[in-house]
Amino acid sequence: MIESRQKTQRFCLVLIKPSHYDDDGYVIQWYRNAIPSNSLAVLYGLALECAEQKSLGPDVHLDIHAFDETNSRIRTADMASLIEQADAGMVMLVGVQSNQFPRALDIAAPLRKRGIPVAIGGFHVSGTLAMLKELDPDVRRAQEMGISLFAGEAEGRLSQVLCDALAGQLRPLYNFMDDLPDLDGAAIPLLPPERVKRTAGATTSLDAGRGCPFQCSFCTIINVQGRKSRRRSPRDVERIIRTNVAQGLRSFFITDDNFARNSDWEAILDRLIYLREVEKLYFSCIIQVDTLCHRLPHFVEKASRAGVKRVFIGLENVNPQNLIAAKKRQNRITEYREMLLAWKHAGVLTYCGYILGFPHDTPESIRHDIQVIQKELPVDLMEFFYLTPLPGSEDHQKLHNAGIPMDPDINKYDLNHAVTAHPHMSQEAWEKTYRMAWETYYTMDHVETVLRRAMATRTSPGKAVLFITWFKGCISIEKIHPLEGGFLRLKVRTDRRPGLPLEPAWWFYPKQLAEGVWKQLQWISLYCRLYFLYWRLRRDPHRREYTDLALAPVTDDEVNTRELFVSEGAQIFASQVALTKIRRATLE
Repeated sequence: MIESRQKTQRFCLVLIKPSHYDDDGYVIQWYRNAIPSNSLAVLYGLALECAEQKSLGPDVHLDIHAFDETNSRIRTADMASLIEQADAGMVMLVGVQSNQFPRALDIAAPLRKRGIPVAIGGFHVSGTLAMLKELDPDVRRAQEMGISLFAGEAEGRLSQVLCDALAGQLRPLYNFMDDLPDLDGAAIPLLPPERVKRTAGATTSLDAGRGCPFQCSFCTIINVQGRKSRRRSPRDVERIIRTNVAQGLRSFFITDDNFARNSDWEAILDRLIYLREVEKLYFSCIIQVDTLCHRLPHFVEKASRAGVKRVFIGLENVNPQNLIAAKKRQNRITEYREMLLAWKHAGVLTYCGYILGFPHDTPESIRHDIQVIQKELPVDLMEFFYLTPLPGSEDHQKLHNAGIPMDPDINKYDLNHAVTAHPHMSQEAWEKTYRMAWETYYTMDHVETVLRRAMATRTSPGKAVLFITWFKGCISIEKIHPLEGGFLRLKVRTDRRPGLPLEPAWWFYPKQLAEGVWKQLQWISLYCRLYFLYWRLRRDPHRREYTDLALAPVTDDEVNTRELFVSEGAQIFASQVALTKIRRATLE
């Protein structure tokens, strides 16, 4: 009896970040995907902490496996075997967004049939529980399947779930939405290098903080992670960097929704600067910020010195009326040029997100606004999104409570599909406008302008070629959004969405081979055309002298001279900004 109690048990934990289905019903999957999953890294780090602390007991060994379905095929039979060969275990589907929820349920269904315990957490569960009075239909379906749901964040709570699973007593719901944890001293996000290297550029991730103080109506972050900034200490961020560099990983995506509003941004950047400039530890970062970040003294300059090579900025729109309607009041079009020029002069590539489908948008106004951006704003890469009422956002809540129709298939809630009606555009017109936006911005003429600006400001023109190739190719060749893109698309005949017919093998495999070869030829052709353009521009002895309206220094009379401010809404907004400045000057 004593020997039996002392025998070591093995608990197998399988962590899966699910993908979602494309328009043909196939899982979006690549040989190398583009964006790392921070949710997966966070859960893996927390599981490692549970293993080190023996949270399941001194005689239980915790065996952890992590998979990202965007770069790894998930064979449910293999997942089940991993757990059945252990003494106990469970599958956790982590970081599941709304568009990934149907796929998560399809992964869970055969596991539940074999009696495998399954839990689902992420933004869809947390967001719908936070914003809807009744249970979301897909979440209810998950509960009916016997899946355990997790809302909130797992720091300090994962061990409780694992202990319940070991005891065979998983709860139907773990709801910690009203008790968001402190991140200072929490287990660091981490993934094994063999997993990270399945992401393009071997880019891994970390969240230096969570939460955002702003109130954008289309955002789910503020309702899931809160409006208060919760952050890791600069010491913990340094530990994350050192641990990953020791694994041979030197590229980091800092996933804070708005790193500029992390209260410790300066202390964190100072730590990273010390590592790079004093210890000569090489690494690079990608961050996300708002359009007022340049107003923080030394923010842009320190970010560049800390290794930030690319920055994602939520530009969202250039029509102040649209920005106000979305409660995006922090976006001031009068600041856009100064902010973008600051990043240009720091040598950092800019990605700007732009949302299509605000109430005042029309196909004509969108085309005009994009052309103005091309001419007057020094943006490097633009990525376009539909205005989408994501479950967990205020927009979704209002439409739901008002009974306004939304597409019932949440697989489409990926920002790349129109899922509700627009006041001025039919769905067909909206979809046509979305395609037009990409085609308008990424013309070869404008690509040349972007590269000339990059060369004049020494903003990584070679990298710009690679990323423009990626963006143009994903849209025109793969017919998929760049954020969902990757290298070498993989499709498995039997991994098609339930309800759609399996294509016969004699048709599927030759079609996939022909399609794959044709796509690769298109990719090669696109890259060669862009690289030849880059090579030609590099041979220009006057390339450093290039300038245009976008690169010209900001002047006080731009409200009267720039097309960006021609619209009535822009003029009203600019007048209000000017009055505010006068009042402040008077008070001072």
